[in-house]
Amino acid sequence: MERLNIIASPDDPALARLCTQLAALEEMADDRWPAESLRLCAVAGVYRWFLPVEQGGLAWSEVDLLRAQLKLSAASLATTFILTQATGALKRLSAAGSDELRAEWLPAILSGERFCTLGISHLTTSRRHLAGPALRAEVAGALPQAPEDRGFVLDGLSPWVTGAAHADLVVTGAELSDGRQILVALPTALSGVEVDPPARLVGLSGSDTGAVRLKDVKLAEHYLLAGPMENVMQTASGAKTGGLQTSALAIGLAGRAIEFLEGESARRPELAEPAAGLRREQSLLVSDLLALAVGEEPCRADELRARANSIVLRAAQAALAAAKGTGYVVGHPAGRWCREALFFLVWSCPAPVMAANLCELAGISD
Repeated sequence: MERLNIIASPDDPALARLCTQLAALEEMADDRWPAESLRLCAVAGVYRWFLPVEQGGLAWSEVDLLRAQLKLSAASLATTFILTQATGALKRLSAAGSDELRAEWLPAILSGERFCTLGISHLTTSRRHLAGPALRAEVAGALPQAPEDRGFVLDGLSPWVTGAAHADLVVTGAELSDGRQILVALPTALSGVEVDPPARLVGLSGSDTGAVRLKDVKLAEHYLLAGPMENVMQTASGAKTGGLQTSALAIGLAGRAIEFLEGESARRPELAEPAAGLRREQSLLVSDLLALAVGEEPCRADELRARANSIVLRAAQAALAAAKGTGYVVGHPAGRWCREALFFLVWSCPAPVMAANLCELAGISD
């Protein structure tokens, strides 16, 4: 394998070099799966940031992770979003998987040889309004592939799985008839697992996000990560959803759009004041984000998310306005940033955040 410097910290020059490479590849991606970008991230040790040292990781602090994600998302939001899903699955496997399961999967995932991702939206936000669970589980007796082991039979679908067609392992969840839930590591090679063609999204189509369907899938208990229990996403080790990284990605993308605006202002003085105002706001958001990460409370996390959503939408549109007609031509980054900014209105967007953004869009002040 190609040997590059393993990135040791958010201030490591190797991270700056990686971001330069990711930004260049992003310009050529044309909404395709960023295979080369993800390979470079694996070679640079990005997946290792999230794991403890005893499992081959680098055990970065949350502050360092957020600082790095601010830089990565400014370089390539698509790649960084995919990484959030891969590392989310990786952390759950690290925290809740058995020693045997980790030995089977972690080394290949860390090296980039195998790809893992999350399929848990149906347990948190998507399709929760339906009468029955999207993905159902039944307790099974001895399974053919593991006669000495119990397991589960899974039926249904996980509707939003990033990189589903590329995944060797999907961390997903299902609900039993009594309402208890399980969290499992699902190998996609199992009989009965089918991946739909990826959805064509307004932005980030290169993430190849689509549904994974399961029909009479027999899964040994070996792959159980948590449960059966009620509300497995709230109580299982390593399975909490949400957090600050979604805000970090929005703030990082906003920073990239503001950087474009600042560059244009060098020859167009009328852009200097708007660029400076957006930069001040974005810098304050970075400060609040990192303060929250160390336990300080300059604001609530949902307030930060609403502000992050707001600035990424406004900064992207400001970049488009500054680019004029050229920015409206397909292929210009300003148009891509506008489409990507819309993603934050729908990605893991809690009700209070949505309400705050809707009020802002409607011109309703608090």
